[in-house]
Amino acid sequence: MTVETTQTIREIVQQHPAAVPVFEALGIDYCCGGGKSLKDACQSRNILPERVLSDLEQALAAKALEDDRTWQDSSLGELADHIVEKHHAYATRELTRLSALAEKVFLRHGDKHQHLGLLRDLVNSTAAEMTTHMLKEEQVLFPTFKLLEEAASGGAGHTPYMSSLRKPIHRLMDDHEDAGELLSSIRELTNNFQPPVGACMSFQALYNGLGELERDLHMHIHLENNILFPRALKFAKSN
Repeated sequence: MTVETTQTIREIVQQHPAAVPVFEALGIDYCCGGGKSLKDACQSRNILPERVLSDLEQALAAKALEDDRTWQDSSLGELADHIVEKHHAYATRELTRLSALAEKVFLRHGDKHQHLGLLRDLVNSTAAEMTTHMLKEEQVLFPTFKLLEEAASGGAGHTPYMSSLRKPIHRLMDDHEDAGELLSSIRELTNNFQPPVGACMSFQALYNGLGELERDLHMHIHLENNILFPRALKFAKSN
Protein backbone atom coordinates (compact mmCIF):
# COMPACT_ATOMS: atom_id res chain seq x y z
CA MET A 1 0.00 0.00 0.00
CA THR A 2 1.31 3.43 -0.96
CA VAL A 3 1.83 6.26 1.50
CA GLU A 4 1.87 9.81 0.14
CA THR A 5 3.66 12.75 1.74
CA THR A 6 0.46 14.79 1.32
CA GLN A 7 -1.41 12.47 3.69
CA THR A 8 -1.76 13.54 7.30
CA ILE A 9 0.03 11.56 9.98
CA ARG A 10 -3.39 10.70 11.44
CA GLU A 11 -4.61 9.27 8.12
CA ILE A 12 -1.49 7.15 7.82
CA VAL A 13 -1.75 5.58 11.27
CA GLN A 14 -5.49 5.02 10.85
CA GLN A 15 -4.89 3.14 7.60
CA HIS A 16 -1.58 1.54 8.59
CA PRO A 17 -1.22 0.87 12.35
CA ALA A 18 2.29 -0.54 11.77
CA ALA A 19 3.42 3.04 11.05
CA VAL A 20 3.21 3.88 14.76
CA PRO A 21 6.61 2.48 15.82
CA VAL A 22 8.23 4.16 12.81
CA PHE A 23 6.91 7.56 13.88
CA GLU A 24 7.88 6.85 17.49
CA ALA A 25 11.45 6.04 16.49
CA LEU A 26 11.77 9.22 14.42
CA GLY A 27 10.13 11.47 17.00
CA ILE A 28 7.19 12.30 14.73
CA ASP A 29 4.07 13.14 16.73
CA TYR A 30 1.29 10.87 15.52
CA CYS A 31 -1.22 11.71 18.25
CA CYS A 32 -1.46 15.40 19.16
CA GLY A 33 0.21 16.54 15.94
CA GLY A 34 -1.54 14.00 13.75
CA GLY A 35 -3.21 16.66 11.65
CA LYS A 36 0.06 17.63 9.94
CA SER A 37 0.90 16.25 6.54
CA LEU A 38 3.79 13.79 6.41
CA LYS A 39 5.75 16.38 4.41
CA ASP A 40 5.24 19.08 7.06
CA ALA A 41 6.00 16.67 9.91
CA CYS A 42 9.29 15.71 8.25
CA GLN A 43 10.17 19.35 7.72
CA SER A 44 9.50 20.24 11.37
CA ARG A 45 11.76 17.36 12.48
CA ASN A 46 14.39 18.10 9.80
CA ILE A 47 14.08 14.54 8.43
CA LEU A 48 14.21 13.63 4.76
CA PRO A 49 10.77 12.40 3.61
CA GLU A 50 12.51 9.70 1.56
CA ARG A 51 13.92 8.19 4.73
CA VAL A 52 10.50 8.10 6.40
CA LEU A 53 8.85 6.61 3.32
CA SER A 54 11.53 3.92 3.18
CA ASP A 55 11.07 3.05 6.87
CA LEU A 56 7.30 2.99 6.42
CA GLU A 57 7.54 0.71 3.43
CA GLN A 58 9.51 -1.82 5.45
CA ALA A 59 7.18 -1.57 8.43
CA LEU A 60 4.00 -1.90 6.37
CA ALA A 61 5.33 -5.05 4.81
CA ALA A 62 5.44 -6.57 8.30
CA LYS A 63 2.58 -7.51 10.57
CA ALA A 64 0.36 -4.63 11.74
CA LEU A 65 -0.06 -3.87 15.41
CA GLU A 66 -2.42 -6.38 17.00
CA ASP A 67 -3.99 -3.80 19.30
CA ASP A 68 -5.03 -1.48 16.48
CA ARG A 69 -6.48 -4.29 14.39
CA THR A 70 -8.53 -5.34 17.41
CA TRP A 71 -9.71 -1.87 18.39
CA GLN A 72 -10.82 -0.86 14.91
CA ASP A 73 -13.45 -3.61 15.12
CA SER A 74 -14.30 -3.56 18.84
CA SER A 75 -17.25 -1.82 20.43
CA LEU A 76 -16.77 1.74 21.66
CA GLY A 77 -17.30 0.51 25.21
CA GLU A 78 -14.61 -2.14 24.91
CA LEU A 79 -12.06 0.34 23.61
CA ALA A 80 -12.98 2.92 26.25
CA ASP A 81 -12.60 0.29 28.99
CA HIS A 82 -9.22 -0.73 27.56
CA ILE A 83 -8.02 2.87 27.62
CA VAL A 84 -9.15 3.33 31.22
CA GLU A 85 -7.81 0.03 32.50
CA LYS A 86 -4.45 0.20 30.72
CA HIS A 87 -3.54 3.78 29.90
CA HIS A 88 -5.47 5.81 32.48
CA ALA A 89 -4.34 3.49 35.26
CA TYR A 90 -0.74 3.70 34.08
CA ALA A 91 -0.82 7.51 33.73
CA THR A 92 -2.38 7.97 37.17
CA ARG A 93 0.18 5.73 38.83
CA GLU A 94 3.21 7.08 36.99
CA LEU A 95 2.32 10.77 37.18
CA THR A 96 1.95 10.46 40.96
CA ARG A 97 5.29 8.65 41.22
CA LEU A 98 7.13 10.96 38.84
CA SER A 99 5.82 14.12 40.49
CA ALA A 100 7.24 12.94 43.81
CA LEU A 101 10.48 11.85 42.16
CA ALA A 102 10.86 15.19 40.34
CA GLU A 103 10.51 16.98 43.66
CA LYS A 104 13.08 14.69 45.29
CA VAL A 105 15.63 15.15 42.49
CA PHE A 106 15.09 18.92 42.49
CA LEU A 107 15.69 19.18 46.25
CA ARG A 108 18.87 17.11 46.02
CA HIS A 109 20.37 18.43 42.79
CA GLY A 110 18.58 21.69 41.96
CA ASP A 111 21.56 23.76 43.10
CA LYS A 112 23.78 22.22 40.42
CA HIS A 113 21.14 21.61 37.73
CA GLN A 114 18.96 24.71 37.58
CA HIS A 115 16.56 23.24 35.00
CA LEU A 116 15.21 20.81 37.60
CA GLY A 117 12.87 23.39 39.11
CA LEU A 118 11.21 23.97 35.74
CA LEU A 119 11.15 20.22 35.11
CA ARG A 120 9.34 19.63 38.39
CA ASP A 121 6.78 22.29 37.47
CA LEU A 122 6.23 20.78 34.02
CA VAL A 123 5.71 17.30 35.49
CA ASN A 124 3.23 18.71 38.03
CA SER A 125 1.39 20.60 35.28
CA THR A 126 1.18 17.43 33.18
CA ALA A 127 -0.17 15.50 36.16
CA ALA A 128 -2.83 18.15 36.88
CA GLU A 129 -3.82 18.43 33.21
CA MET A 130 -4.09 14.69 32.65
CA THR A 131 -5.89 13.98 35.93
CA THR A 132 -8.68 16.44 35.11
CA HIS A 133 -8.80 15.25 31.52
CA MET A 134 -9.10 11.56 32.43
CA LEU A 135 -11.85 12.24 34.96
CA LYS A 136 -13.92 14.00 32.29
CA GLU A 137 -13.53 10.98 30.03
CA GLU A 138 -14.26 8.39 32.70
CA GLN A 139 -17.20 10.17 34.32
CA VAL A 140 -18.88 11.79 31.31
CA LEU A 141 -17.72 10.97 27.80
CA PHE A 142 -16.98 7.25 27.94
CA PRO A 143 -20.29 6.42 29.71
CA THR A 144 -22.05 8.44 26.99
CA PHE A 145 -20.42 6.28 24.32
CA LYS A 146 -21.78 3.19 26.06
CA LEU A 147 -25.25 4.70 26.30
CA LEU A 148 -25.16 5.42 22.58
CA GLU A 149 -24.34 1.81 21.80
CA GLU A 150 -26.99 0.50 24.18
CA ALA A 151 -29.63 2.75 22.61
CA ALA A 152 -28.63 1.67 19.10
CA SER A 153 -28.61 -2.02 19.99
CA GLY A 154 -32.09 -1.61 21.44
CA GLY A 155 -33.39 -0.18 18.19
CA ALA A 156 -33.64 3.41 19.40
CA GLY A 157 -33.44 6.18 16.86
CA HIS A 158 -31.74 9.52 17.44
CA THR A 159 -30.86 10.06 21.11
CA PRO A 160 -30.16 13.31 22.97
CA TYR A 161 -26.52 12.26 23.36
CA MET A 162 -25.71 12.31 19.66
CA SER A 163 -25.92 16.03 18.96
CA SER A 164 -23.83 16.88 22.04
CA LEU A 165 -20.79 14.73 21.27
CA ARG A 166 -18.81 16.92 18.90
CA LYS A 167 -18.00 19.82 21.23
CA PRO A 168 -16.80 17.77 24.22
CA ILE A 169 -14.73 15.52 21.96
CA HIS A 170 -13.06 18.53 20.37
CA ARG A 171 -12.41 20.03 23.80
CA LEU A 172 -10.73 16.81 24.90
CA MET A 173 -8.65 16.78 21.73
CA ASP A 174 -7.57 20.31 22.62
CA ASP A 175 -6.52 18.92 26.01
CA HIS A 176 -4.40 16.40 24.14
CA GLU A 177 -2.69 19.24 22.29
CA ASP A 178 -1.90 20.91 25.62
CA ALA A 179 -0.53 17.66 27.05
CA GLY A 180 1.53 17.17 23.90
CA GLU A 181 3.10 20.61 24.30
CA LEU A 182 3.99 19.83 27.91
CA LEU A 183 5.58 16.53 26.87
CA SER A 184 7.56 18.26 24.14
CA SER A 185 8.85 20.79 26.66
CA ILE A 186 9.85 17.99 29.03
CA ARG A 187 11.65 16.14 26.23
CA GLU A 188 13.54 19.29 25.23
CA LEU A 189 14.43 20.20 28.81
CA THR A 190 15.77 16.71 29.53
CA ASN A 191 17.80 16.48 26.30
CA ASN A 192 15.58 13.67 24.98
CA PHE A 193 15.46 12.04 28.42
CA GLN A 194 19.25 11.70 28.63
CA PRO A 195 20.43 12.27 32.22
CA PRO A 196 23.73 14.11 32.70
CA VAL A 197 26.94 12.17 33.15
CA GLY A 198 27.32 10.98 36.72
CA ALA A 199 23.61 11.36 37.54
CA CYS A 200 22.44 9.41 40.59
CA MET A 201 19.98 6.54 40.36
CA SER A 202 17.00 8.76 41.26
CA PHE A 203 18.00 11.24 38.55
CA GLN A 204 18.24 8.40 36.02
CA ALA A 205 14.96 6.86 37.19
CA LEU A 206 13.18 10.20 36.72
CA TYR A 207 14.40 10.62 33.16
CA ASN A 208 13.74 6.99 32.23
CA GLY A 209 10.26 7.18 33.74
CA LEU A 210 9.44 10.36 31.84
CA GLY A 211 10.51 8.71 28.59
CA GLU A 212 8.26 5.72 29.29
CA LEU A 213 5.40 8.04 30.24
CA GLU A 214 5.72 9.89 26.93
CA ARG A 215 5.61 6.65 24.94
CA ASP A 216 2.52 5.42 26.79
CA LEU A 217 0.74 8.77 26.51
CA HIS A 218 1.43 8.84 22.78
CA MET A 219 -0.29 5.47 22.36
CA HIS A 220 -3.04 6.51 24.79
CA ILE A 221 -3.79 9.70 22.82
CA HIS A 222 -3.44 7.88 19.51
CA LEU A 223 -6.16 5.39 20.50
CA GLU A 224 -8.47 8.26 21.42
CA ASN A 225 -7.72 10.84 18.70
CA ASN A 226 -7.29 8.45 15.80
CA ILE A 227 -9.62 5.54 16.64
CA LEU A 228 -12.10 6.05 19.50
CA PHE A 229 -13.23 9.63 18.89
CA PRO A 230 -13.59 9.39 15.08
CA ARG A 231 -15.49 6.12 15.47
CA ALA A 232 -17.78 7.62 18.12
CA LEU A 233 -18.60 10.61 15.91
CA LYS A 234 -19.22 8.35 12.93
CA PHE A 235 -21.36 6.02 15.04
CA ALA A 236 -23.48 8.91 16.35
CA LYS A 237 -23.96 10.33 12.85
CA SER A 238 -25.12 7.00 11.44
CA ASN A 239 -27.67 6.25 14.17
